[in-house]
Amino acid sequence: MRVLGVDPGLTRCGIGVVDSIGGRRARMVSVGVVRSAPDLSVDQRLLKIADQLDEWMDTHLPDVVAVERVFAQNNVSTVMGTAQVAGLAMLAAARRNVPVALHTPSEVKAAVTGSGRADKAQVQRMVAQILGLTEIPKPADAADALALAICNLWRPAAILDKSQSFAATPAQRQWAAAEQAARQGKHLG
Repeated sequence: MRVLGVDPGLTRCGIGVVDSIGGRRARMVSVGVVRSAPDLSVDQRLLKIADQLDEWMDTHLPDVVAVERVFAQNNVSTVMGTAQVAGLAMLAAARRNVPVALHTPSEVKAAVTGSGRADKAQVQRMVAQILGLTEIPKPADAADALALAICNLWRPAAILDKSQSFAATPAQRQWAAAEQAARQGKHLG
């Protein structure tokens, strides 16, 4: 399976492509950052990002697109730009009939590190380790996009599916348990 991860942002939008290579292993295919200049009008910035997202989709032909779920923040202009770019990623996928998965930051952290409260540095180190990279992808948006793709590869549905031929990591088991508890209205302590 090939996953294109998108860490949406209006100035910097991280994009990472990861392939599942069997078991609980993954291989980085490509990583980068789509940029738009703050001095352009918002419509021109969105057009620039949309064009680049289309290029990534057409070049890498993902099986699924994983996008960070946007949360409300105090900075309305930041959350608006982030939401607009997330929408562009979803639209690019929909035009190609590629499924979209939305993941919260805490889901991504839990999938990659085992803790939904991990800091950015921990996530970046684990992304490099999981993908067998000698260096942490820069900037952080690029590493975050790869983390989203990895998160989607290791999503709870796959973990709980007994037909899978791999054992879940502690992080995956913790995430799956949290997802099940949430569905049942329980809180984990």
